Amino acid sequence: MTDVPRTGTVYLVGAGPGDPGLLTLRGRECLEAADVVLYDGLVSPLLLRHTQATCERTSRAAGPNGKRIEQAEINARLIAAAKAGKTVVRLKGGDPFLFGRGSEEAAALAAEGIPFEVVPGVTAAIAAATYAGLSLTHREIASSVAFITGHEHPAKPGSSLDYEALARFPGTLVFYMGLHRLGAIAAALIAAGKKAETPACVVSRATTPLQRTVEGALGDLAALVRDADLHAPSLIVVGECVRQRQDIAWFEHKPLLGKRVGVTRPEHQADGVVDALLKLGAQPVLMPLVEILPPEDWAAVDRAIAALPDYDWHVFTSANGVDGFLGRLWERGDDLRTLAGSRIAAIGPATVERLRAFHLRADVVPHEYRAEGLVEALRPLVAGQRVLWAGADRGRDVLQVGLEAAGATVEKIVVYRSCDASSLAPDVSDLLTRGELDWVGLSSPSIARRFAELLPADAKCHLGTRVRLAAISPVTAEAAREAGLPIAAEAQDFTWNGVLRAILQAG
Repeated sequence: MTDVPRTGTVYLVGAGPGDPGLLTLRGRECLEAADVVLYDGLVSPLLLRHTQATCERTSRAAGPNGKRIEQAEINARLIAAAKAGKTVVRLKGGDPFLFGRGSEEAAALAAEGIPFEVVPGVTAAIAAATYAGLSLTHREIASSVAFITGHEHPAKPGSSLDYEALARFPGTLVFYMGLHRLGAIAAALIAAGKKAETPACVVSRATTPLQRTVEGALGDLAALVRDADLHAPSLIVVGECVRQRQDIAWFEHKPLLGKRVGVTRPEHQADGVVDALLKLGAQPVLMPLVEILPPEDWAAVDRAIAALPDYDWHVFTSANGVDGFLGRLWERGDDLRTLAGSRIAAIGPATVERLRAFHLRADVVPHEYRAEGLVEALRPLVAGQRVLWAGADRGRDVLQVGLEAAGATVEKIVVYRSCDASSLAPDVSDLLTRGELDWVGLSSPSIARRFAELLPADAKCHLGTRVRLAAISPVTAEAAREAGLPIAAEAQDFTWNGVLRAILQAG
């Protein structure tokens, strides 16, 4: 007898308007527990880092990233997945119940007896105003705010909006989804008695690195926005609060606002770089060029772990090396006590931080974060001693040669494999071809060489001009140039933070 699957739960989650940092803690919990995620076209793909679920984009508008999906089809997919016993997240831009059709989806689920939960999100009006330097309410300016749709259901026989009442409204007016009707909306408000010189603005692509704001008198706004070529999604704000932008606008002054930056490191290690770029106002573009895998055979590692008391030094040259070695130590049933009596050397800050996550401190960290610097730091300390180096299956032999020349006995064990990506994602390739990726950070010689191999032929004309490259170290820069890649910026300290500083200095 076949078991009938238990009905799953659907979570209608508000993702906020664009900035992935605006997702609520409850929303993140739902993503982490999900089996299936159906996400709106306006949702930041960076939020999908929080889930291992099967993810599908459900844009209601046809475009280059997918076909148009009708609301009825979305409802049916939610119901089918839940009836199959799946935990489903419907990830919606902004808040599910504010111009988001979340109530329609909730009603469809309720009609089928599907358990569901609604997780509120930061709605676009609040976030757009805040990121544009507008306080929609203010005790000296406006004691009320109205949220209005600028795009009513096309089947309605007429508009349900009372423009005379809106023109008399004593607070701030915020129109959602009204960019294509801006001229008509402004004209209707003015005809109903709103002064043409009333301050107004349009915030386009709010809370994202592509945010732009155009402000002016209500009567002039449509022409100003048309000349500025703003794009949806946008919100229209009408009221005295618009004057505040002169003093309290903050987001649009971020140093890398509007810049797209390619992050080439493995995706599971990209979170810190992504967060740093978002804080600077940039749009991170994940383009991992290597994949980190376990070694094909653990035998050599296991032999070294069994003989740990025989080693005087443990050397780590990457965070991956730390994870691979200490992870295997734990899997075998051992723990940090097996490292007692030995000393630890780490190549740089990222490796040091990863060691700290395992409650280990590095005894030696070089001033120069590369193999040559580590050799110089260890040279006076390792004569006659045994060194265990946990690293990758490929890379330079500078460390081993240098330490052996200093009188050490060095054994290298492979605790992870670094495999080249087979291709660039289509959206990344398109950005490069169109010259719409401003920077690409190259974080190792192998990554630089792989980028050169995968670079679309049509994109090469943009290198050094519209698309600039930043190298993490002189060794990486040299490998890039040997592969025919021009380097526009080079990190002074060989970390991803150094790459971002170099990009900022290059302007």
